[in-house]
Amino acid sequence: MNTIQITLKDRLAIVSLNRLKSNAINLEMMEDLSKCFEQLENDAKIGGVILTGQGHFFSAGLDLIALYNLSEAETEQFWIRFLNLSAQLVAFKKPLVAAINGYSPAGGCVLALACDARVMAKGNYIIGLNEVPVGIIVPPSIFDVYSFWIGKAAAARALLEGKLFNPEEALQVGLVDEIVEGDRILTQAEKMVRKYMGFEPNTWQQSKLNIRRDLIAITRSDYSADLKVMLDQWWSASTQAIVKNIIDNLQQKKN
Repeated sequence: MNTIQITLKDRLAIVSLNRLKSNAINLEMMEDLSKCFEQLENDAKIGGVILTGQGHFFSAGLDLIALYNLSEAETEQFWIRFLNLSAQLVAFKKPLVAAINGYSPAGGCVLALACDARVMAKGNYIIGLNEVPVGIIVPPSIFDVYSFWIGKAAAARALLEGKLFNPEEALQVGLVDEIVEGDRILTQAEKMVRKYMGFEPNTWQQSKLNIRRDLIAITRSDYSADLKVMLDQWWSASTQAIVKNIIDNLQQKKN
């Protein structure tokens, strides 16, 4: 697996996103994560998982540069893969804690939202769903995952304005559970996940699945109609112009 690293520590798996500087999510990363979490869920020796990033990025979200250059058929498969991965992580039965070590907008936020708890590093970082200003329609299932944690009214307001929260704001609205200094983030995430791992496994896991029953059903439901609306907007001249401008700015920064 080229885009993630897995470290094992006394029944705990630490899955680190490890793709270039910003951990932007491409097809390869989605495939790696899907295979990884399938293996971890079926491995009786693993009791819990921490999901984290590297440097100053948890994940910058979907790789817009890669996505922009795909054909219509490839673009559809990209989104299908992302929605399926989101559903898989939401239904992951074992304790899963996000150690948000840095920036976590858009798709990065979605990965964190699938977890049972989130600890975020202090600093000049942001987290949230900012797709609307980019011209991307957020699928209903993703909104439901968002509102599962912060409530429908708060999620609606934040989504429609593309709100990105700093760590203190994210803590205040319930988007993250704790904020700590960056050098303590894995330690604190491990403390959180091991608390869950300390309970009788079947009781804890079934309780989690019961609590998430409606959310799991929503993320696994037929999203083909919603995806068509989303893709129609993606290919519109207005969204393509916004995305092209973002990509041009990113490439200028690289140069």
